[in-house]
Amino acid sequence: MSENQSLEHIRHSLAHLLAAAVMRLWPDTKRTIGPAIENGFYFDFAFSHPISEEDLPNIEKEMRKILPTWKSFEKHELTKAQALKEYPNNPYKHELIEEFSKENTKLTFYKSGTYWDLCKGGHVSDINDIHPDAFKLTHLAGAYWRGNSNNAMLTRIYGVAFSTKKELDDHLKITVEAKLRDHKKLGKELDLFLFSPLVGAGLPLWTPRGTLVRTLIDDFIWELRKKHGYQKVTIPHFARKELYETSGHWTKFANDLFHIHTREGHHFVIKPMNCPHHTQIYANKPRSYRDLPQRYCETTMIYRDEQTGELHGLSRVRSVTQDDAHIFCSEDQTAHEINVAWDIINTFYSTFGFTVQPRFSRHDPNNFNAYLGTPELWKQAEQKMITIFKKRNTTYIDGLGEAAFYGPKIDFLAKDSLGREWQVGTIQFDFNQPERFNLTYEDKDSKKKHVFMIHVAVSGSLERFISILLEHLAGKLPLWLNPTQVVVMNINDRNKEYAQEVLTALTQAGIRAEADFKSHSIAKKVREAQINKVNYMITIGDKEEQTKTLAIRTRDGKVSFGAPLDTFIAKLAKEIHTRAS
Repeated sequence: MSENQSLEHIRHSLAHLLAAAVMRLWPDTKRTIGPAIENGFYFDFAFSHPISEEDLPNIEKEMRKILPTWKSFEKHELTKAQALKEYPNNPYKHELIEEFSKENTKLTFYKSGTYWDLCKGGHVSDINDIHPDAFKLTHLAGAYWRGNSNNAMLTRIYGVAFSTKKELDDHLKITVEAKLRDHKKLGKELDLFLFSPLVGAGLPLWTPRGTLVRTLIDDFIWELRKKHGYQKVTIPHFARKELYETSGHWTKFANDLFHIHTREGHHFVIKPMNCPHHTQIYANKPRSYRDLPQRYCETTMIYRDEQTGELHGLSRVRSVTQDDAHIFCSEDQTAHEINVAWDIINTFYSTFGFTVQPRFSRHDPNNFNAYLGTPELWKQAEQKMITIFKKRNTTYIDGLGEAAFYGPKIDFLAKDSLGREWQVGTIQFDFNQPERFNLTYEDKDSKKKHVFMIHVAVSGSLERFISILLEHLAGKLPLWLNPTQVVVMNINDRNKEYAQEVLTALTQAGIRAEADFKSHSIAKKVREAQINKVNYMITIGDKEEQTKTLAIRTRDGKVSFGAPLDTFIAKLAKEIHTRAS
């Protein structure tokens, strides 16, 4: 058994232990399901009276009290009638039993001590594998039964669990640090973005400061693309539903779209993706092999009707800003175009201090009805990508079943400063839309051929990337990206004139500098600038005014004196130009 599988069995076993403790403390509770999840486990309950997070320590105490009485997980098989009797007045378990009994005449139960439950298995073989100090209940949440908002709301109890106490302690430390770095908290403190209940959940509003950050990131992506022949295009924010019927998106995502019905009876869709629009730009006129590749790019919003309960800050929103690119090329150009896009993605993430690892997201041949195209096309496309991996001498994570419905893709995973892994940029191979839209070119022999289409998103989405970046850097943006790069502050009113000269020189040099000439102590001014995570603080006192120099304090607390203004400006200019991290 692998280490991951062993840990999953520990976590699933602890879900049983959690349910046993809850049922002992509140016997009239209706239990439902409790799986292992990333880093831990949860269990959903229907309580007769509400509980709070203040109850979690007592539940944990009961779990540790029960654990020594358990020796193993004994497997039992019950008929449907027997299973139903085990859960009187529990419609949730009855629903599961009715469903499972359609496929199996016998239903499996697992017993530990005096507790047993309907379960398909996946527990520890030795109870001693569960360390009594290596798990912790963390929080409560509401959860609809079976994820359906039309069903009853249950109480979900979450826990985390590891093999050892040290692993748990390390995880809890990271969790505390992650809360301090929460991008929602940082976004408010740094005045970057906000949400308005009048506008709607999942629809972020960007302040001037936040818009500057978005623009600078997007400009950087365009700078990387421009040198490789990409061209900007512009498309509208909605289209006829027939566009998405032709592309194949309608069949897959009709329920996830925002629909517009006009007074004339037309049915439009607010765009959930940009690729179908870009196909129509390509199809605008006949193309020759001499015209290829065509590389279209655009940073624009798309819209998805996400469930309210799934929304989370900038990480999951309804309005998503994609730096989207679509390349239309011949078959023999695909490898080059994918490699160029890969190099752009590597440069982008390394600038921010991320290392990225590719995941080869391929189709699941045992579930082919989830995809468009033929098995032969998929095999050819995936082989092309495998060849690229080999030539780059790059290992990859196998993403079986993670492909887009129209083709395989390379998803890039970035690990942040807390060791968390995030899916970010992507390169997607699409051989379906060229056929569905009949996108062709004339080859050297004057024969019509379908083009190959490659989707490329560098940041994935600006919203999600900025949320990851803020947490990765704890809000300490690099100089080139920070809305406020320098704050100039005077010690006394008599130093204000020279401080203003310094401020003017900085702004004229293109530095985003602000003044703090308030009648506060210099310590308070410095503290305020540090809270705002400004890169440099310039303090002007009598000595600086007399010598026409600067006292410079960095965000990390390093202080230097006697710096000439022109030397400081030159230093900042270089730091900005090189996008130093």
